[in-house]
Amino acid sequence: MMSETPLTLLEATEALLPRGLDRREFVKATGVSIAALGVLSGAVGPAFAVDSKSAGSPPEGADNFYKSAKVTVQKVTFKNSYNLRIVGNLVTPKNLAANAKAPAIIVGHPMGAVKEQSSMLYAQKLAEQGFVTLAIDLPFWGESEGLPRNQVAPEMYADAFSAAVDYLGTRDFIDRKRIGVLGICGSGGFAISAAKMDSRLKAVATVSMYDMGAVTRHGLGHSVTAEQRQAMLVKAAEQRYGEFSTGQMHFLNYLPVQPGKDADPVTREFWDFYRTPRGIHIPHGRTLELTQNRALTSEVRFVNFYPFNDIETISPRPLLFIAGDRAHSREFSEEAYQRAAEPKELAWVPGAGHVDLYDRVNLIPWTRLTAFFTRHLTVVG
Repeated sequence: MMSETPLTLLEATEALLPRGLDRREFVKATGVSIAALGVLSGAVGPAFAVDSKSAGSPPEGADNFYKSAKVTVQKVTFKNSYNLRIVGNLVTPKNLAANAKAPAIIVGHPMGAVKEQSSMLYAQKLAEQGFVTLAIDLPFWGESEGLPRNQVAPEMYADAFSAAVDYLGTRDFIDRKRIGVLGICGSGGFAISAAKMDSRLKAVATVSMYDMGAVTRHGLGHSVTAEQRQAMLVKAAEQRYGEFSTGQMHFLNYLPVQPGKDADPVTREFWDFYRTPRGIHIPHGRTLELTQNRALTSEVRFVNFYPFNDIETISPRPLLFIAGDRAHSREFSEEAYQRAAEPKELAWVPGAGHVDLYDRVNLIPWTRLTAFFTRHLTVVG
């Protein structure tokens, strides 16, 4: 298996530049992969403008590292279908009855993030409402196994949700007929992918969903041409020779430690969360530079990822799509809702951007989420 090497910030991007393109032109030309991290700015108009704050001034209500006094958190591990160890935080209401058969919700983190970023906030808030929740690290990320690190593997991401059902459904305090899933950002697509195959997931909710396949193929707002996509694929294919020969993956500095003066609004929006105390979480053995960033040769695997194909087959199990009405990613929730069959719900959060719904407790529609899971994870029979 290919060994992992530290991220080289010595102009790793320039090493991949097609002849005659500068870095910013490359971002535009190959933005189908970079847009997944919010760096593509071509499709971002005034409607998606972000009111960025400084590192010392997070937006109102931001509380990513919330700690609830009403729940207990236990680190758990289990194997997925690939025999990799998946790590999660099992969150249980302190007032859960000793003989309970409780409903459960699996929570998936944003793409490139870890369970401590957004997922644990949702896991605790939902556990306060009586659900047992399980916030997992996807394989290759956080505390879960998988080499090389930061690998893009959508099929294995989806399998992690089914592995979480395996674990929860074999606990004596969980009602295996009442297990739902909540996917944030990229995990929205991975959760949908899992639910299409795994009927044990009885209710599916997404927040600020990204279709990582569509954004890699087409960019935000279908702003990337077929020629630009092909240039990216050719470059990634050529890069494989170097990685094969050296055994070293070359990471692109998609999300820098410090944003450039010309950083576009989407880059700034992600930076304000992942590169400031508001949302920084560095897993053991990693560096800040290595969080979020991925190799181009890995990112292009999303080209073959189509989570919304056959989404209608999830019916009659319910779907809830939540997104900010100012989110640069709103197109993905709109498309999923349009293609899904009933029962389905689409909830817009007024004034909210994409990252706002990661951690801004004053904007996240907790009542809507709780009502959805309460209604659809009711006692069977």
